[in-house]
Amino acid sequence: MNEMNRNFESTLNRADNYAVPLRPHHGMCLAYFKGYGYSDDFQKHMGEMLEFLVKNIPVKLSLEVDEICSACPNNQNHHCKDAQCVKRFDKGVLELCGLEEGRELLFLDFVKIVQDKVLAPGRRPQICGNCQWNEICSAENSRWEAL
Repeated sequence: MNEMNRNFESTLNRADNYAVPLRPHHGMCLAYFKGYGYSDDFQKHMGEMLEFLVKNIPVKLSLEVDEICSACPNNQNHHCKDAQCVKRFDKGVLELCGLEEGRELLFLDFVKIVQDKVLAPGRRPQICGNCQWNEICSAENSRWEAL
């Protein structure tokens, strides 16, 4: 079993009141995720994390690598090789949503805020319009619209 799967299984086995660390920009990424990604492992893991998180588990907003990052090829020894850019995405989400790093809330409450404050008003491109996945996000509807 590889490290990614061990980490995910340990996340799944945590106590119900444990807040899973989550990078704020992942609230946007998951809104548009359609099975594309950096690698097959990343795609599979992102789908698993989406399925897990929508069960409305507690999350803790973090500016560091999270469980989703564990399968990303840009994650090198628990540090993102694009850390400066990604932190800018995270800070943009926090700022527009009126949230702070370390805030704990239920996942669906978090993505509802992201939808209302960032995605619905069309502010996503000002945060991550230069992201390599921008074209996909621009062509899709947010899955959080129904919240």
